[in-house]
Amino acid sequence: MKVSIVNHSQIDKKVFRLEAEFYTSAIFTSGEYFTGDQIIESSEYNSIYGLNDKGIGYPVLRMNEFDSLFTGKPKLHSDKFSTDDFLSYALKKGDILICRTNGNPKLVGKSALAARDYPYVYESHLFKIRPIDNLINSATLVVFLNTEYGKMEIEKFSMQGNQANFSLAKFKEMRIPKLAEKFNNSIEELVFSSFNHLKSSEDNYSQAQNILLSELGLTNWQPKHQLTFVKNYSDTKEAERIDAEYFQPKYEEIEKAIKSYSGGWNTLGNLVNIKDKNINPADEIEYKYIELSNIASNGEVTDCMIEQGLSLPSRARRKVSTKDVIVSSIEGSLPSIALVQKEYNKALCSTGFYVINSKSFNSETLLVLLKSPVGQLQLKKGCNGTILTAINKDEFKKVVLPIIDDETQSQIQQKITESFKLRKLSKHLLECAKRAVEIAIEQDEDTAVKWLKHKTEKIQT
Repeated sequence: MKVSIVNHSQIDKKVFRLEAEFYTSAIFTSGEYFTGDQIIESSEYNSIYGLNDKGIGYPVLRMNEFDSLFTGKPKLHSDKFSTDDFLSYALKKGDILICRTNGNPKLVGKSALAARDYPYVYESHLFKIRPIDNLINSATLVVFLNTEYGKMEIEKFSMQGNQANFSLAKFKEMRIPKLAEKFNNSIEELVFSSFNHLKSSEDNYSQAQNILLSELGLTNWQPKHQLTFVKNYSDTKEAERIDAEYFQPKYEEIEKAIKSYSGGWNTLGNLVNIKDKNINPADEIEYKYIELSNIASNGEVTDCMIEQGLSLPSRARRKVSTKDVIVSSIEGSLPSIALVQKEYNKALCSTGFYVINSKSFNSETLLVLLKSPVGQLQLKKGCNGTILTAINKDEFKKVVLPIIDDETQSQIQQKITESFKLRKLSKHLLECAKRAVEIAIEQDEDTAVKWLKHKTEKIQT
């Protein structure tokens, strides 16, 4: 239990916070600092709503799509706002998005940098700021916010209730360390080097998918959602489905393309092993737990929760092994598919995932198959339900897959391996940037620069 005594005279009249947590929260000591309001060039809330997964309207970024310290790619759209609103809220290079409210206090204050201009807007649980560049550049600010000391400040100024809240007004009250221009520039250079590696990682993933689609003759194929089409009653009876979405012609087209593949095809149920046995975590043992938010766009697990079994969510019941592929069964997160790497061997994931492996495909090819239109359209087709729409095991096993030759699988595997390697390097550079900012706060900037130079030279060699 934390205890401290604060006299009334010590209460900052500008901040005027009376709750005990504010005065027991950890703080950082720094010789000089700005307050948040001193470094803001511009700031903005918005009210984007009416999200859809049909691609209708403009893309809307959510915190779920943040990719490391960068803004990532939206999965949902909205047509409930005007073109003028879009132009006003679209992300520009140097914008920072910050999560203002969430049921999980650890996610409040989570931030990401727009490393280039993007035709995306952002949902209302986020707010946008842009700092005054000659005081602190955007890259350095987003790094600070994700350091131990930035998180201390966010926690200190967050308002706790049914949902934790970290508003723009509270951002303006928090402390931002004053860092020399040269040091700012060093951190910015490192962050954008990380971003370039991340983009190269995504390029390698795209090349892997293109190899697959080219092999199947689907390189230029685009699914078309038809508003009207005709089906016979016998079709609905055979499928035991009466929902129109299930019979969209695009699903038939992709299945027909797969079944006409020269290498042959079979159902997923015959080609993969589905590991659906649940375990009961031991109360006192620590486990790694993989969530949807831990899965990157290239199919890599980037992080995890580490908790004792007693503290894990009740859905943490599936044990994974190296080279398993985990596949989200929930309609809104079907692209969340990942390949388990050795550092997550024996980790747990939610029962909302299917855990699979195969003797017919290497894990990298299985990953790309299910994340490509080949898998995504069929997974989407198989989803049903009311409150929570998902694909059940029987429908999952019906997914048809092409039997890809070993040479093509090897090419895909090489691209995915390189993609994962580049993403790990990108992450390492950001960790170096965060540690350098922490050293600058703890000691001084010269020490931080020397440490950073040593670490980056080791990377290059």
